Amino acid sequence: MSELIEAFVLGNSAILTNVCILPLYPGLMAFLAGNANNERARKAMRWLGVFVLAGVLTLMTAVGAILYLLQQSFGAILPVLLPIIYAIIILLGVMMLFGRNPFNRLTQVQSPTLQNPYVAAYVYGLLLGPMTLPCAGPIILSAFLLGSSSFAALGSSLAFFFVFGLGFGWPLVLLPFLAAPFQRRFTGWMTQNYKLLTRVSGALLVAIGIFGIYSDLLPQV
Repeated sequence: MSELIEAFVLGNSAILTNVCILPLYPGLMAFLAGNANNERARKAMRWLGVFVLAGVLTLMTAVGAILYLLQQSFGAILPVLLPIIYAIIILLGVMMLFGRNPFNRLTQVQSPTLQNPYVAAYVYGLLLGPMTLPCAGPIILSAFLLGSSSFAALGSSLAFFFVFGLGFGWPLVLLPFLAAPFQRRFTGWMTQNYKLLTRVSGALLVAIGIFGIYSDLLPQV
């Protein structure tokens, strides 16, 4: 139990200390704003953060498993991964600053499967997941390495990782729950201020990307 408490505390500290966790929050804001006019999504709003976080953790687990099977370390791929991720974050931010919300395209896909708001939120989490890999990737890879001896050890290691994920992802879960009781006013406000929310989210993404380059890439130059 003490290890799980430690994992949750580490996850909470990652919210402010690991810059690549931060894009999750303006990303969720953009997703909720993009769904403000979707009746089915409004009814499901309370649980959308849960499914977004589930998608993020699923993607991270899959990448960790693949790297473990290929016997690759995050240290080997980070020099390539970091510039790509921060460039994508800045590009998405610039697009949103100009009023174009690329995340909103997911809500406009005509696939019957993606019309389900829970599935759309989960897929959205999968799309956000790669942004978190530089920060949390080594932890999930370590979970596979430490758990390679037995199924019990793997289960314990993965439990540590998922509690860590809950530590950095609980605000994603909480925000839609807080908004749900005020759903009509909240969605109305988002609809009226959609462009402002898009630009604010874009500004946050650009700032996060620039800070990531400054803190993670420039010291290596």
